[in-house]
Amino acid sequence: MSARPHGYARYRLDGCRCYTCAWARSRYDENRAKAIIAGTWQPWVDAEPVRAHLRSLQACGMGLRAIAAAAGVGRSRLQAVLTGRPERGTGPQKQVRPALAAAVLAVDPTLDNLAPSTLINPAGTRRRAHALVAVGWPQQNLATALNMQPGNFGDMLARPHVLAGRARQMRELYAERWNADPAAHGATPAGITRARRHAAAKGWAPPGAWDEDTIDDPAAFPEWTGVCGTPQGRSVHRRIGIPECQPCRDARTAARRPKEAA
Repeated sequence: MSARPHGYARYRLDGCRCYTCAWARSRYDENRAKAIIAGTWQPWVDAEPVRAHLRSLQACGMGLRAIAAAAGVGRSRLQAVLTGRPERGTGPQKQVRPALAAAVLAVDPTLDNLAPSTLINPAGTRRRAHALVAVGWPQQNLATALNMQPGNFGDMLARPHVLAGRARQMRELYAERWNADPAAHGATPAGITRARRHAAAKGWAPPGAWDEDTIDDPAAFPEWTGVCGTPQGRSVHRRIGIPECQPCRDARTAARRPKEAA
């Protein structure tokens, strides 16, 4: 018995002739006839954009099985688009169904889709670790939570890439602890104080300076004051005792230019 749900696909592929499948077939035929009359019937589209997108996803570290799962299609269908079906002696498909094209083109190489061993930009992982230290989490405590040695934890934050699997772990740890009390998780008062001082000396931004839609963006800057990037940002930095950030320095420089030109 097929595990496919009752509908048009089961009617065509499995030969089911129950009421539900037969009704789905009649609806398909009716809609097809209307589209042909209206001149909008388009059963196939060019496969090349789909093939190019599949290769781009693979270059980002996604396997074909992961892409198929994310798109909700069979792996063999994607293999046919890429290389064809050798057992049938056919080359790569030249055309695909619009629904398959739309499903594949909608897949993005997000952190959740990547294989654990894929190397990615470390910006988000590093910022989350720095933010946790800024609110009092000792690095040794964070390393233990990630099943890492403290030395390896520090090395990870200094590398130009990080494993996607490790980045997911850090994201989950950050979600659990950004507003939690380090003391409740075994951190000592002295360790908490040292962590905060270390982060302040390094200029590491706390969780409140980041939004979830910017923390992973390598080009983004932390929002320290609520008015960073404006002429008012510098004075707020001074008032709260935080080193001036680059957007505020740029805003201060831009504000001076009209006066210097005059």
